[in-house]
Amino acid sequence: MALELSKILPRVLIVSRRSVRKNKFVDFVGEYHLDLIVKYGAVPVIVPRVSGVHMLLDSFEPIHGVLLCEGEDIDPSHYQAEVSGLSPEELEEIRSLHVSDTSIDSEKDSIELRLAKLCLERNIPYMGICRGSQVLNVACGGTLYQDVGKELFKEGREAIAHINYDDYDGHRHAVRVVEGTPLQAWFGESLEEDGGMELMVNSYHHQGVKRLAERFVPMAFAPDGLVEGFYDPDAYNPEEGKFIMGLQFHPERMRHPESDEFDYPGCPSAYQEFVKAVVAYQRKVASSSAPVGRGLQMNREMEKKRKIIVRSFSLARDMYASRAALPPCEEPALEEGAEFLESNMALSLQQENRLKQMGATVRNASSYMKKLKMNEEKETVARNVMGKMSIEQLSELLSFYHMIGQICSDVLERKLLTSL
Repeated sequence: MALELSKILPRVLIVSRRSVRKNKFVDFVGEYHLDLIVKYGAVPVIVPRVSGVHMLLDSFEPIHGVLLCEGEDIDPSHYQAEVSGLSPEELEEIRSLHVSDTSIDSEKDSIELRLAKLCLERNIPYMGICRGSQVLNVACGGTLYQDVGKELFKEGREAIAHINYDDYDGHRHAVRVVEGTPLQAWFGESLEEDGGMELMVNSYHHQGVKRLAERFVPMAFAPDGLVEGFYDPDAYNPEEGKFIMGLQFHPERMRHPESDEFDYPGCPSAYQEFVKAVVAYQRKVASSSAPVGRGLQMNREMEKKRKIIVRSFSLARDMYASRAALPPCEEPALEEGAEFLESNMALSLQQENRLKQMGATVRNASSYMKKLKMNEEKETVARNVMGKMSIEQLSELLSFYHMIGQICSDVLERKLLTSL
């Protein structure tokens, strides 16, 4: 079946987690997340947590949704960790007890905090599971407990067990669901059957929300008072493409070990509603950026070219799959795709011919080359300055220029409309 690009599913970015296998680093994402994203109608796009990716996030556009899930502890420097009151000895004890979680991954922090802020700036649907909920809270100015058990004890509260290494997937604890929240809507049937507002959820964490960012409303609390879920009510309307939420527990993993069935019918609802918002967001972005007036003619021409190229790729795929020769009448169609690939890969040739394409004469070519040299010198200075900036400063700078680009695009579109 030929690919129809006009029906491409929305894209959900998920950042991988690094692990070690056979003495080498490997990146992975839990398949439960991927299965549910695909099941409800979106395409998961895995963002590898390798060095430098936090500066390349524009390359992953279009972004219709972001799902951030498991991972190591967030670097405490991002959320005022000095108020934790934990001694060096206590911190060392925590590190020895939670070895796999306490090794800081600065690159993953940079990627995920940048993505969270991008979602907040552009109202892109965001769902945070476990660490992803903590990233969201920190990105909005909230803070975390570096260790729930030890810090709640210092506050005079006794923490429940939020992680059990001896019964990792089977461990459950109660949470009290807040009325009128999406969580109640998703699990309403089960809550009514039990005659209360409590659910039994899984738990794999030793950190958690300490001070919830102001924009968020809690959806569930553990018996020790820890926030187990929260959302932004002003940014929650899946039908309109709005979804900003964090869950400390893992609904995708709340399953019976024998049958793999969910503990509650409402467990997959978070993913279902999240993808619903992602689909609506894609639709909204597409409609707001639809070309009008004179742009329509260009759009028709581009669509015609797109269909020719898609057909060419489809023919090539069928040839590869069937190992059959192509009928002579179809050869010109195949050449269209080959020419497209050549023109988009031969960048060096494109650079060599740039002056000719611009219709430059020998005289103005010299002037043009001087301008190129000046631009290169400016770029060198800029690179030297940026090389001295921190990761956070660079991320903020990138965010600022992305915002300026969006504003320029909006103003340009308005001017084009008024000129028609």
